[in-house]
Amino acid sequence: MAAPGRDALKAMTRLVRIMAVLEDAGSVGVRRDRLFEVAEYGDADPGTQLGKDLKHLRDQGWQIDNIAGAGEAARYRMVSGDNRLRLRLTPAQLDALHRAVILSERADLAKRLGVKASSLPADVDSEVIPQSTELSLCLTAVTTRALVRFSYKGTPRVVHPGAVRFKNNQWYLTGQEDGSDVFKHFAVARMSAVTLDLPDTAQPVDTPPLALHPLRWDIDPPLEVTLRTSPELTPDVERWLLPPAKEEEHDGVVDLTYTVTHRAAFRARIYMLGRRVEIVDPPEFRDEVLDELRDLVGA
Repeated sequence: MAAPGRDALKAMTRLVRIMAVLEDAGSVGVRRDRLFEVAEYGDADPGTQLGKDLKHLRDQGWQIDNIAGAGEAARYRMVSGDNRLRLRLTPAQLDALHRAVILSERADLAKRLGVKASSLPADVDSEVIPQSTELSLCLTAVTTRALVRFSYKGTPRVVHPGAVRFKNNQWYLTGQEDGSDVFKHFAVARMSAVTLDLPDTAQPVDTPPLALHPLRWDIDPPLEVTLRTSPELTPDVERWLLPPAKEEEHDGVVDLTYTVTHRAAFRARIYMLGRRVEIVDPPEFRDEVLDELRDLVGA
């Protein structure tokens, strides 16, 4: 007999794997058959099961659209965004919010809240730069070469700005912290209390290209994370997570140690791997994964 809560955990991890694949695919979307493989439905009527899982995610506030043309096999796309407002507002309140967004011509908010493109005024571009104070200040800092001061994850920062770039549906400020030669990428949405020093107070910064692979981005402080898998699954794990900093085989298992600098991207790929890996250390990262899983499914 299965242990209490085991079926619920299996359903939870299946939903997160589906979300991770949809998130990774971006605007291109994911074929229905690929979602069948990711969900591992087996012979249990995968079409019906996928429909139920997608309905559950939509009920939780996630926008998932079938973008396939007429007569084509289904292809699903998830619109990334913060769904907490959608979960907490009544339908009437959400309609009022949508109308306010349309009238204010804030296409960035329209996209995040799931306002249909057909309801937007013709002159509102869905790709406009969000009018956030933090982003505007970062852009100003780059053009005037001003030191940027802000709080990031509760830590005060002083940064010599080099560039502001858009990657994977998010804006990043790239630069060097005062007194350091290391380039870092700061998610603008996570910055707060942003202020600028006078123009020309920052040193010139020749920023390197933003790494194409998210796991190589310096978003978070380095954290050593050890995962456990089997020898036959090690190549599969390394395809998703890149080669580890350290690999040790013992007692029929393999421990892979990674230096994680982008936790969100690392967690997303762990969800894709599912039961093929086990988080061995540190406990704080294991708790972080469990907390995010519960939050994703509304548990």
